[in-house]
Amino acid sequence: MIGIVLSAAQLLAAQEQSPAQLRLNALSLEQTGQNAAAEEIWSAISKADPANAEALAHLGLLEARQQHYETAVDYYRRALAIQPDLPGLQMNLGLTLFKAAQFPFAIQSFSSELKKHPGDLRLTTLLGMAHYGTKDYLVAIPFLQRALENDPVNLTLRTTLAHSCLWSRQYQCVVKLQEEAQALNAESADLDMISAEAFDRLQDDAAALKKLQAAVNANPKEPNVHFALGYLLWTQANWAAAANEFDLELQNDPGNLKAQTYRADSWVRQLAFEIALPEVERLASANPSEPLVHLDLGIVAANAARREDAIRELKVAIESDPNDPEPHLQLANLYRSFGKADEASAEIAKAKKLPPATHPSLQEMLDSIENPAP
Repeated sequence: MIGIVLSAAQLLAAQEQSPAQLRLNALSLEQTGQNAAAEEIWSAISKADPANAEALAHLGLLEARQQHYETAVDYYRRALAIQPDLPGLQMNLGLTLFKAAQFPFAIQSFSSELKKHPGDLRLTTLLGMAHYGTKDYLVAIPFLQRALENDPVNLTLRTTLAHSCLWSRQYQCVVKLQEEAQALNAESADLDMISAEAFDRLQDDAAALKKLQAAVNANPKEPNVHFALGYLLWTQANWAAAANEFDLELQNDPGNLKAQTYRADSWVRQLAFEIALPEVERLASANPSEPLVHLDLGIVAANAARREDAIRELKVAIESDPNDPEPHLQLANLYRSFGKADEASAEIAKAKKLPPATHPSLQEMLDSIENPAP
């Protein structure tokens, strides 16, 4: 008998090798990780018998192992067209589509398999994750809940479900998931941050701060954890504590523009104009569309009696965010300081027509960092 390490050409040339033996050799090569040799045999089998769905399916599997997902999907679909009931074929197609982030097509494959195997935990989990991948959170939630019931200490599942609840505005669902994790000693900084976002949406500032402080304690290197805590402190006008948290975030991530921007603003709010000025000038060059930077430049320039610079920057802030009343009020104060009462009154009138000043929610702020606008 010819050894299984021989090439497909040699195997095919050997008169004593039957198609059945070639198939067994290919399977053995696959199992021992000799993928290239196995691929040669399956290719030869497929060329000899183009209707051999098994050969096409194994060629798909070997391509998927090499992360050649597009080629793998093509093989799998050709095999399905020939023998749709081939065991494992639909599942392998779904997994490959999932890995290629082709979630809608993966969902079709997993759903088809789930009909054959109702209640299958793996398929339930994969369907939840695939719907999550399509941002169809309401559909993902029941699948993820069923999966989590069977594996309650799985942090990946719990965090994914918590994000799904958060992004579908089911904030109490997030709170419950975090409380369950705490009872199971299955907490994480990420989960604490998600629950803080939910508490912020529920307007429970104290609980949101508590969760962010827990997240900092759990993992002070968690991306954006210090920024999140600093931002909540900033919204509460706790400028000094906020600036400290932004400093800590920048130690973790020196390039975080949001942390740089809000740290500089925290300095301005504390009247630390000399420290703030070089930073806001740099930020204006790095991020010229950020209204907060121009507001700060206007405030600093006004304090230095650079009236024209202050007027220009405050007007840029107004153009960048027409719904924010603060630049109008700062401009009114500036006009009043040098006797332009009519201009000051006009700015106050404009501010009064705008909705009350609000800050983006913690969730919106973190989403803007993780998914920046193009």
